[in-house]
Amino acid sequence: MKSYFNYFLILILLSLIIISCNTREKNYITYYNKVNEIDSIYRIAQRPKLAIKKFRKLFKEFPPKNQERIEEFENYIYLSDKYQENFGGKKNLYKFITLIAPYRNAYQEHLPLFKKYGIDSLEAAYKTDLWVRSREKVLMDSITTLFIRDQEGKRLDVNISARNDLKNAKLMKWIFDNYGYPSLQKVGIFGNDDVFLPMSTFFSHMSASQDYPYFEKKLKRYLEMGDCTPREYSTMVDRYHLQVLKDKMLYGSYIGIDGISDTIQVNKNRKSVGLPSLKHNNIITKDFLKKINKN
Repeated sequence: MKSYFNYFLILILLSLIIISCNTREKNYITYYNKVNEIDSIYRIAQRPKLAIKKFRKLFKEFPPKNQERIEEFENYIYLSDKYQENFGGKKNLYKFITLIAPYRNAYQEHLPLFKKYGIDSLEAAYKTDLWVRSREKVLMDSITTLFIRDQEGKRLDVNISARNDLKNAKLMKWIFDNYGYPSLQKVGIFGNDDVFLPMSTFFSHMSASQDYPYFEKKLKRYLEMGDCTPREYSTMVDRYHLQVLKDKMLYGSYIGIDGISDTIQVNKNRKSVGLPSLKHNNIITKDFLKKINKN
């Protein structure tokens, strides 16, 4: 009887351990670094099949992103299709359509692939429209107001910009409290009336705000949660170091402005927030520009 009781206790403990592992919050900086590692495997080392295998494992561990320029989920799908590997078929293509929905008609360039797996243009457009209509109205009204104010007078009048930055800092805090981070998947790249929403630009303006310590802490947390991107966080911090502290950049976000003397340290800093190395980033950027020019 005692042995059965001990066995029962062991089963309970194992169940609790499994539940704990499944519910523990994932740190997306780990995800971004793994994406960078896998990206270099096929982009630099030219080992696409190994990259596919590692991508598949990663996307089972983390819900995928499709970051600007590096486009990890898109590359996983296309590489898998090219080498006749299973990437999840329609299920993951639907997921991919939702990830690129913020770019509006971006699905159109992928229609040949979608049709190959039984998704026509009407269905892809419908899935995109579902995402558009899923956005919170009050959030969209608020974020649109914020960006209109952010760009008032093209920021040529320092006094007007300073006044607006104070108002926008307060509004962004309210957005954080009520909606969390206004990520690409929550708000997209265009607000009401096609107002452009460049989040990196806005937060770079917060680098001179008296609320910078608050935003630095909050964005770092949102980065770990997978809402804020490494680029959005690092751009704000680098601008603070350049313009407020009059110091060297930590992450090399503005390469054309300030020369980087210690690339080893900068690359360590970049990895700490999920950015690819400077050299790897240059290759990604060149490939991205080639893709744009080709299209």
